[in-house]
Amino acid sequence: MRVAELSQRTGVPIPTIKYYLRAGLLPAGELTSPNQAHYGETHVHRLRLVRALVEVGGLSISATRAVLEKMRGADSQLHSIGKAQFALGPRTEPHEDAALADARTRVDELIERRGWLVRESNPARAGLAEALAHLTRLGHGDALPLLERYADAAQTLADPEVDLVLGRPNVDGMAETVVTLTVIGDALMSALRRMAQESEATRRLAD
Repeated sequence: MRVAELSQRTGVPIPTIKYYLRAGLLPAGELTSPNQAHYGETHVHRLRLVRALVEVGGLSISATRAVLEKMRGADSQLHSIGKAQFALGPRTEPHEDAALADARTRVDELIERRGWLVRESNPARAGLAEALAHLTRLGHGDALPLLERYADAAQTLADPEVDLVLGRPNVDGMAETVVTLTVIGDALMSALRRMAQESEATRRLAD
């Protein structure tokens, strides 16, 4: 198919497709002439994945490129899952203060209490500590006890999600499933949580 059909199949505008090609998010098509290229089903799938990461997941172009690069070349199941997930982690410079130190302790204690096997290098570990620190800095430290409830929900989801990942026929499929479930799953949970909050607030304040 040509780029016009690729655009029609995926709903991505032609200028955006060309931008993704220049940015390295989409592999080049097979040249059929100096100004024409042919694209296949692999391009359709990749373009849909990129669109999900950028538009639904809110990833930047550079973050999306990093994730796609990490999805390739894993030499084991665990390595595949780890590379893909770690690429989705935050890359911010933390503000070192008492709130962050306390948050890191809370995260360490949570991991130990639950018996979770989480590496020190996992970006999510640092991201969770930074999120907890922000709650304290903003004067919402009374929300910190909710951490255990969040962890319960995360564990409930982790078991069937890992089942889905391990059910894929190859390592590349596993890596893509990790990325898809993490990015789109975050969007799903955010939407569901906001709807549940509205419902509960309406129920309590209806009178």
